[in-house]
Amino acid sequence: MAKAKAVKGSKTKCIGILTSGGDCPGLNAAIRGVAKAALHYGIKVLGVQDGFRGLVENRFIPLDDKATSGILTYGGTILGTSRDKPHKMPMAGKEMDMTDVAIANARRQQIDCLVCLGGNGTQKNAMHLFKEGGLPVLTLPKTIDNDVAETDITFGFDSALNIATEAIDRLHTTATSHHRVIICEVMGHDAGWLALGAGIAGGADVILIPEIPYNLQVVADHLIERRQHGKRFSIIAVAEGARPEEGLNGEDAKKKDKKRRAQEKRLQEEFGDSEIHLVQESLDSRIARQLQRLTGIEARTTSLGHVQRGGTPSAGDRLLCTRLGTVAGQLLFEGKYNQMVAIRGSECVPVPLEKTAGKKRLVPVDHPWIHTARLVDTCMGTRP
Repeated sequence: MAKAKAVKGSKTKCIGILTSGGDCPGLNAAIRGVAKAALHYGIKVLGVQDGFRGLVENRFIPLDDKATSGILTYGGTILGTSRDKPHKMPMAGKEMDMTDVAIANARRQQIDCLVCLGGNGTQKNAMHLFKEGGLPVLTLPKTIDNDVAETDITFGFDSALNIATEAIDRLHTTATSHHRVIICEVMGHDAGWLALGAGIAGGADVILIPEIPYNLQVVADHLIERRQHGKRFSIIAVAEGARPEEGLNGEDAKKKDKKRRAQEKRLQEEFGDSEIHLVQESLDSRIARQLQRLTGIEARTTSLGHVQRGGTPSAGDRLLCTRLGTVAGQLLFEGKYNQMVAIRGSECVPVPLEKTAGKKRLVPVDHPWIHTARLVDTCMGTRP
C-alpha cells in the first residue's frame, strides 16, 4: 500500500522531542504519537537523548517513520531520560547554568519547537527555556503520580494503577491464608492518587495518602474491629508520602529526622564525604511495627517501588498517549507553542504552560473517590 503524502503548509519545519524525569509506561507511545503526527504534517523530527542533558551535550538522533515503528508497546523510552535541569546541570563536579548552551544547540539544529514529555519538573524546565532563551516549547503530561496541574489525567498513571491493583489483589491471598495485616506501599510523595485508586480497586481496608494525615490509633482500632467481626486479615495501601497527624507520631518523626541529619553531618565532617547518608526505616516498615504493637496482629510489608514504573503500557495509556501526541502534532502544524496538551473530560485541549508549570494537582479531601472509599467502610486514617 502506498504511504500517504505529507500534508504541506506547516508553520513548524523541525521539532526536537525529549523525555525527562522518571521513566514510566507510555513514553514510547507518546514519542510515536508526536513523531508520526509531525511527519504526517511534513515536519522534520529529531530525538534528544537523555532529556535536557542530551540537549546541553548536543546529542540528537533522527526520528523517522522507521525509527518510531513498533515502539507503541515498549516500556521505558527509546530516547533515554534524566532528571537534569538545564539551569542546574551537574558538570565537572559542580552545578552550572547551561541554559544558553541548550538554546544554542537547539538553534543550531534549526529546531522551531522543543516537545518535552514529562511531569511537574519537566513543565518548569520547558517554561524556563522559553522564558530565558525564547525557545518555543510544547509539553505532554507524564507521571504515574497523576499530579500535573490542569489535566484530568497524566499518561503512565493508568498502567501504574493496574500494576498496583494487581499487587494488592495478590496480597489478599497470602493475607487471608496467614490471617495477617499486610501493608503495601505505593509511589506518591505529595499526591495520593495512585494509592487511593489502587486501594479502592483492590479492596484495601485502609488507605493512607499524603493529603489526609493519619492517626495510627484510628487505624489500629479499625483493624481490631475487623477482627471482632470475624475478618482475620486486612490490607493497607499507603502512599510513600503519607504522614501522621501532628502531635501524635508526627513530632516523634521530626525529632528522629533531626537527629539523623545531625548524625549524617558529623559523619560527613569526620570522613570528608558529603555523600554519606544514614538508611532510614521505610514508611511501610514503621507502620507495620507500630501496628503490631498497638493491635497484637502479625503484620508484613511489601513496597512496590520501581515495579510500578516499568513494563508494557496499558491499553488506556497507549490510547491516551496516541491522542495527546496527535493533538500535539496538530498544534505544531498550526504553530501554537508554549502549551501543555491536557485531558479535560473527553477532550484533548491546549493549556498555557504558565498555568501548569510549578503547580501540582493533589487529591481534594472532598473528592468523590474518598467519599466512595468511606462508603465501603475503608478507613482513611481519621475518624469519620
